[in-house]
Amino acid sequence: MQTLQLDIEYDYDFEVYGVTASVKEYKLAWALNKLLGFRLIKQEDLCYEIVQQERLIISNYEYITDHSVVRLLKNKALGMKAFLLPELKEYDYVLQITGPLLQLYPQELINKLLRIPLVQYVKHFDPLTLKLKENLIF
Repeated sequence: MQTLQLDIEYDYDFEVYGVTASVKEYKLAWALNKLLGFRLIKQEDLCYEIVQQERLIISNYEYITDHSVVRLLKNKALGMKAFLLPELKEYDYVLQITGPLLQLYPQELINKLLRIPLVQYVKHFDPLTLKLKENLIF
């Protein structure tokens, strides 16, 4: 019997930032809301069923406007040693930005994020270079 394979090409039209901050996600979300004028709100945790592994449960904060979406995702799965993006495991959080907020230059946003006393380090990543970039498609 012939098997068919479904090839799907996704549009990775978002920016990804790795954030190192050793605080709880609600504190970081509050600081981002205060500094950048966001309104990140806790959403239902994301659940990934991965073949031959346990379920990954990822904490998820989201801010949606008419033209953009900002997501703050905890990189480490709740109660596990697994990561949403294993190649970024030295980062505690992943900040995903879609839409006109992209017009802010990456270095400009990094400088603003580094003004938050809770944040130790921030780095911009090209989503096309990430192995598991599909984990950021919702």
